[in-house]
Amino acid sequence: MGEFWPVADVLAHLAGRWRVERTVRDLAGGDEGRFEGTTLFSPLPEGGLLHEESGTFTWQGVARPAERTLRFLPGGSPGTADVRFADGRPFHHLDLTAGHHVADHPCAADLYRGEFTVRDADHWRTVWRVGGPAKDLVLTTDYAREG
Repeated sequence: MGEFWPVADVLAHLAGRWRVERTVRDLAGGDEGRFEGTTLFSPLPEGGLLHEESGTFTWQGVARPAERTLRFLPGGSPGTADVRFADGRPFHHLDLTAGHHVADHPCAADLYRGEFTVRDADHWRTVWRVGGPAKDLVLTTDYAREG
């Protein structure tokens, strides 16, 4: 991708509703899936944002409802966030002050490496590369601000 778009306040930037399109590629088996839906970043009472994603995931021709919830908590500075799973377990740190960030999340024997790229005020992308004994995946998600 070209230039990155720096984000001074990550929580203010992400707040609101986003259209989501994700491709999931299984590099070992060659299968490809697709998720289409929305993500709503809404304020948490204790500060930060609740990330609620819902839509339809299609894998091997079968479409199913899919959803996930994350918590984006304030980081050490406004351009950063502490991303956690819905149950509070740590997921990864996020620093978008340069408009680009790489984060790692070890999960059992697998490693999730995420690359976050902000293109402009209304578009950003994540690319997660998942590798390990059980997984060899690339998940690419494009977000576009709604309304």
